[in-house]
Amino acid sequence: VPKDLKDPKDSKDPKDLKDPKDPKDPKDPKDPKVHKRLNARKSMIGTIAVMGGGSWATAIAKILLERNERIWWYLRRDDRIEDFKRLGHNPAYLTSVHFDVNRITFSSDINEAVRNCQTLVFVTPSPYLKGHLKKLKVRLSDKFLVTAIKGIVPDENLICSEYFHQVYNVPDENLAVIGGPSHAEEVALNRLTYLTIGCTDLDNAQASAKCMASHYVKTEVSQDVVGIEYASVLKNVYSIASGICHGLKYGDNFQAVLISNALQEMQRLLTAVFPLDRSIIDSVYCGDLLVTGYSNFSRNRVFGTMIGKGYSVKSAQLEMEMIAEGYFGTKCMKDINRHLHVNMPILDSVYNILYERISPNIEVKLLSEAFR
Repeated sequence: VPKDLKDPKDSKDPKDLKDPKDPKDPKDPKDPKVHKRLNARKSMIGTIAVMGGGSWATAIAKILLERNERIWWYLRRDDRIEDFKRLGHNPAYLTSVHFDVNRITFSSDINEAVRNCQTLVFVTPSPYLKGHLKKLKVRLSDKFLVTAIKGIVPDENLICSEYFHQVYNVPDENLAVIGGPSHAEEVALNRLTYLTIGCTDLDNAQASAKCMASHYVKTEVSQDVVGIEYASVLKNVYSIASGICHGLKYGDNFQAVLISNALQEMQRLLTAVFPLDRSIIDSVYCGDLLVTGYSNFSRNRVFGTMIGKGYSVKSAQLEMEMIAEGYFGTKCMKDINRHLHVNMPILDSVYNILYERISPNIEVKLLSEAFR
């Protein structure tokens, strides 16, 4: 385990064993220097902006307004903003969720939103992220960025945190990710939801988690930013596989074997890209995979089901109202794995079906013979 991930209780350094009530203890929160630093930490979050207008963005805004008096909300289209203000809800997504629009500052100008906010929660579909950011003239490097995007930036083949770090010079400690089993439709219904906030800086992770916790949202923190993001991408790919099998009339018995093998495949990939003593059965990995693979709320599963029933990729995409991130994630992960050489038969099969137009029947039959 890297030094910075070790439990501080295991340290033999005498200064780590000091009584926290000792006035001479340098970590005592009553110490003026420490108090100032803690206050700086608290103010790191500052004003929050939600960057995106889809169903997950709407759910995130709902979650944030449970604990925060006001937020900014960047929506690309002015007509959507006008309709939102008039109706009191997002006119296109999660229309049953009503908002007090007096607590929201809407803007269709990405530069205005970034300029006025310290924390930016990006919730745009990954294929459109670069397009939004091309209009940006305000520096991002001194902002705190939270990505709730469960996809990879196409062409770059980078998870979003890496993209912000490499292209916009945002330091790692100012980058966080949101993961976990969390359908927007269930958040809309106030159903109990578990989120994991990942950030290399645990203080920032805790501050972010506090902003999102409520009576129906439980939060925990992690330092596995890379693992959480890759798991979020892969679970969409495996959800498409699950849908394809459902469309082909494979039963629950086979679905269970498919998901079991998908979890093993996910663990192999995460170990290859970022070796860490993680528990793959944690909700942010296994839980997110299960809910995406089995739930009818999963757009990736719906997309896969249509493919399994004989739809072409284009016709399935046209019939769906929302983007299936897994379609783009499949190609990105296939490209990434060409360099990693991890054994990923499910990813390969989904890629062959979606991009090489190989028969779903043939690919799933080959998988079924290889599964144990």
